[in-house]
Amino acid sequence: MFDDRSAYPHPDEFKVVRPEYSDPEDEGDDVIAIINIPPFRVVGYSATRPGARRAALYEASKEYRGYHPSHRIESPFPDEFEDLEGTKWTRVRASKRDELGDYEFEDENGEDSADIEQMLQWDIRPAPVYEDEEDE
Repeated sequence: MFDDRSAYPHPDEFKVVRPEYSDPEDEGDDVIAIINIPPFRVVGYSATRPGARRAALYEASKEYRGYHPSHRIESPFPDEFEDLEGTKWTRVRASKRDELGDYEFEDENGEDSADIEQMLQWDIRPAPVYEDEEDE
């Protein structure tokens, strides 16, 4: 199925497993998604269940890279996008990511940046683009 062989499952294998969720007890706490492929387990944290699942899948990819250093971890976000709240996000060039994080954005407080883990925790999602909007 995949060229790289190891005991650790390929990240795509985690996509087909239904997560177990731990819902927050207090408002403001994160939802936790746990995906098990025994004996391996990945955990993701986010403001919502879908966000927690996406965070866990991203963690699976990072863990897989530990077993296969040539594995390229894909960003779960496009290089440029607008989120559901109208904030525009832009991927930081690779040479600046250690300093600035993965994405830059501007909100009511000015310009800022965040890494992918923070964005997943905040449940940032690109706004859907409809075909008729592209024609304008």
